[in-house]
Amino acid sequence: MRDDQLLELGDNNTRVALTAEGKECARQLVRQHRLAERLIHDVLGMKIDESETDACEFEHVVAPGLVDSICILLGHPRQCPHGRPIPRGECCDRNLRLVETAPRPLTSLRIGDHGRVAFVQCERDEQTHRLDSLYIQPGAMLKLHQSYPTYVIECEGVHIALEEKVAARIHVWVESGSSEK
Repeated sequence: MRDDQLLELGDNNTRVALTAEGKECARQLVRQHRLAERLIHDVLGMKIDESETDACEFEHVVAPGLVDSICILLGHPRQCPHGRPIPRGECCDRNLRLVETAPRPLTSLRIGDHGRVAFVQCERDEQTHRLDSLYIQPGAMLKLHQSYPTYVIECEGVHIALEEKVAARIHVWVESGSSEK
């Protein structure tokens, strides 16, 4: 942590203090952990005492871009199931609401709309791997450029043509300002 400039040693290495960057990193980890507890408890229905291990794993594997989306999905909770405060995120400060960003099929977007991939429903592993190789995976940003005769999206800087049945399996959180068909 010292090499990453997250903490400082003082007084002959007997005093340890977090740097500003270290405090922010710790705040984000606490936020991710407590949101994971809410998600596991509220959405997945696990008991509080059973969710701790899963929340610990979750906080380290969730993509940073998805944390605000999870917070929005949960309605900006202020406390974890144990009653401890959840640090606010940018989504809370911008007052984003669940209704504005509920996941929708890509086929419901209008030309020019953009959003973040929430999940992809595939019938077979090959489909999942194919879309994953095109960077169409949870957390990826995309923009709809065309919807007929095929769907054309821009995802991570690459233009991709998709059949309607494939586009319907991609669900996104639509960014504020985008509209619904």
